[in-house]
Amino acid sequence: MNASVGPIHVGSALRHAIFVLMSRSGLRSIHIAFAASLSFSCHGVSATSNAQAPSNQGSESAAPLAQPGAKGELSGSAGACLAGVLPQRKALVTSLYTADPSAHVFENTLYVYPSHDLELNPPSNDNGDHYGMKDYHVLSFDRGNCSKIVDHGEVLNVKNVPWASKQMWAPDAAFKNGTYFLYFPARDKHDVFRLGVARGPSPVGPFVAEPEPIAGSYSIDPAVFVDDDGRAYMYFGGLWGGQLQNWRTGKYDARSALPGSDENALGPRFAKLSADMLSFDGAVTEISIVDGAHRPLKQGDNQRRFFEGVWLHKYNGTYYLSYSTGDTHYLVYATANTPRGPFTYQGRLLNPVAGWTTHHSIVEYDGKWYLFYHDDSLSGVDNKRSVKLMELTHGADGSIPTLTP
Repeated sequence: MNASVGPIHVGSALRHAIFVLMSRSGLRSIHIAFAASLSFSCHGVSATSNAQAPSNQGSESAAPLAQPGAKGELSGSAGACLAGVLPQRKALVTSLYTADPSAHVFENTLYVYPSHDLELNPPSNDNGDHYGMKDYHVLSFDRGNCSKIVDHGEVLNVKNVPWASKQMWAPDAAFKNGTYFLYFPARDKHDVFRLGVARGPSPVGPFVAEPEPIAGSYSIDPAVFVDDDGRAYMYFGGLWGGQLQNWRTGKYDARSALPGSDENALGPRFAKLSADMLSFDGAVTEISIVDGAHRPLKQGDNQRRFFEGVWLHKYNGTYYLSYSTGDTHYLVYATANTPRGPFTYQGRLLNPVAGWTTHHSIVEYDGKWYLFYHDDSLSGVDNKRSVKLMELTHGADGSIPTLTP
């Protein structure tokens, strides 16, 4: 299949798909309309880019966009690039601003689920109101030539989430029992962050959001990990504008403050997901992150303590919890023998990037491990970021060498 260079625009034709979703209340059919080209791609939607091009693209250029091939067209080892290499330390796309990348391998293809930074945003403040994201796109790497990136277009918009009002921040995705799930935070009608879930028949949707947020959820940055035994867990939380400090008593309190510098630091939250991946199976608990002497990290230890952007990956039977330190701008990691922790702090994963925020994911693809991250090198503006990647390695002892953007 010939690859086009630059953004791919859809035609004026609309296709309609009807797929059936199972819920606890029984069987219900959802009628979904979505934009598509006259020829379906391998995942049932066309590669599109409807976003306005960033006004300041800098000197860097992203890998060209390409049409995805038909299902079954490509052969080779699972998750392997048949040609080309993954574009490291380069913006994956420049037709829109993307951040907070969650990378996954589905159907032998590497997908990225980022947030979508806007051209125009509210004024900056410590609550993060200037990150005014409204929708999600899905990106993937063309297995025929992994230097080419596919933008599958908008897959979910805040206007199609009944309970949400604004700020579709960092998402994640998962697959189980034939269904793909898109998890996301957003402010509800009372301006409180909750976590939602949408379902779809393919890695690129179309995704339909559940009518209510996940019961018992709060704060931001959901990260879902499906273990080898099929059990799924969610990790989440973020300070300051992410509102985690407002839940210290178990109920939302807008006046609640952070712990003192000498108090134990707030940790990310943990919950087991139900078999249908739509709700929590049991209580939400706090993850403990400790030092080498098994002492909890303190709130004032902002070189090591948790701030936001949690992620979990598993390597050689060890669970790696990685996260952002926020106001010191590091990505760091801790390890444990169980997905519940406690996690022991190990060291820095990534030195500060260009821009205030740092957010990431870690994934194995074609026998190698990769760190996905973002920076603002194309725009020079904190809320107009670009997703990038670089190779990550594990030492013989399981340690991860510190990377520099």
